[in-house]
Amino acid sequence: MKIAVTYENGEVFQHFGHTETFKVYEVEDGKVVSSQIVGSDGSGHEALAVLLADKAIDVLICGGIGGGAVAALTEQGIELCAGASGSADEAVEAYLRGELVNTGVNCDHHDHEEGHSCHGHEGGCGGCHGPRLEGKNVGKQVRTHYRGTFNDGTQFDSSYDRGEPLEFICGAGMMIPGFDAAVANMEVGQTVQVHLMPHEAYGEADPDAIITVEIAQLPGTENLTVGQKVYLQNTYGQPVPVTVAAKDDTTITFDANHEMAGKELNFTIELVEVLD
Repeated sequence: MKIAVTYENGEVFQHFGHTETFKVYEVEDGKVVSSQIVGSDGSGHEALAVLLADKAIDVLICGGIGGGAVAALTEQGIELCAGASGSADEAVEAYLRGELVNTGVNCDHHDHEEGHSCHGHEGGCGGCHGPRLEGKNVGKQVRTHYRGTFNDGTQFDSSYDRGEPLEFICGAGMMIPGFDAAVANMEVGQTVQVHLMPHEAYGEADPDAIITVEIAQLPGTENLTVGQKVYLQNTYGQPVPVTVAAKDDTTITFDANHEMAGKELNFTIELVEVLD
């Protein structure tokens, strides 16, 4: 079996029709035995579907996807698992464990982005409905280096450490709002320091997103451990990433808040290149 994932910087790239690379996993006996990065070699959902078929892909894992793309993949006989986010490797492992559920058509934005991620983290189709950002770099493909820290100085992420700038479309909802806003009017070569409040980053933690259920109601949860990340289904059948927050002999508590929710974040951002 071959599984392809829309891919960027280790994460599930969130808009199928604009993906530039796929990570292709070779699977034998339910285990990943090898993987490689391949270019998209084309544009538009029909070209991408044909490309995947030519590479003998059996399953596509992606984030957002529109109806035309789903039809093109169905025509090529490729199984779809849409609605994934976060680490590409973890999404494949979740699929192989039967924990990743296809959401089908989850965006109808036509030529807009078909789903979004924040700075390499989870997002959703709703991300492009916020206030329109203005600035000379908005709508352009940009490449930035960045370093992110908490208020105590602890670093939580850095593109410098990975040795590869982060590439995204400024203002398309692919980034957290404060990051996008900082880049909107930057000059190439400029470096800025920004401090983001929770509403400019991942929002405040929602107490309603923390749920406790009886272990007996969810077979398989008896094997989960505190801190483990898994997927649950929401009322629409969509997979929602959650963290096991607590567990005792009879109940288990899941937290669906983003791990950065409620946190103030600091970024050093360097605009490396504006591609178009």
